[in-house]
Amino acid sequence: MHHPCMDLDTLILQVLEGSPITDQGDLLARLAAQGHELTQSTLSRRLKRLGIQKVQGRYRRVEPNAQHLPEVTLREVPPNLLVLRTAPGFAQALGLSLDADPVPGQMGTLAGDDTVFVAVLPERMADVKAHLVRVLAGR
Repeated sequence: MHHPCMDLDTLILQVLEGSPITDQGDLLARLAAQGHELTQSTLSRRLKRLGIQKVQGRYRRVEPNAQHLPEVTLREVPPNLLVLRTAPGFAQALGLSLDADPVPGQMGTLAGDDTVFVAVLPERMADVKAHLVRVLAGR
C-alpha cells in the first residue's frame, strides 16, 4: 500500500508538470478535484519541502544544487537609493534574501519583477553598497 503523503507529492508534481500553475488557489482546486483537500498553509509547506517555487510567474520544481542564479547589476542613485536589476521573476527572492541579512543603514527593500530598490540612509550609502557587492559576489 502506498503512503498517502507520497501519493499527494507525486500528484502535485504531476499537476505542475501537466499545466502552467500561476496561483496556489488554482493548484488547491486541482488537488481537491483529485480528492485531496488541503489548506493553503499545508500546501505552501509541502511546496517548499518539494523544492517548488514560483519562477517567472509559474510554479515549478527548482533543483537547489542546480539553481542558476541570474546576474545582478547594482547602480547607485544618490542620495539614498540602490537599484539592483536581475532576470525577470527573481527580484522577489533577491529582495527577501537582502531583507534577511540587513546591514546598518539599509532601511528596506521594494521588489518588483526584475528590479529591487534598496532604501539606504544617505550617510551609510558606501557601507551598504560595499556589503551588497560582497553578498552578490558570494552567491
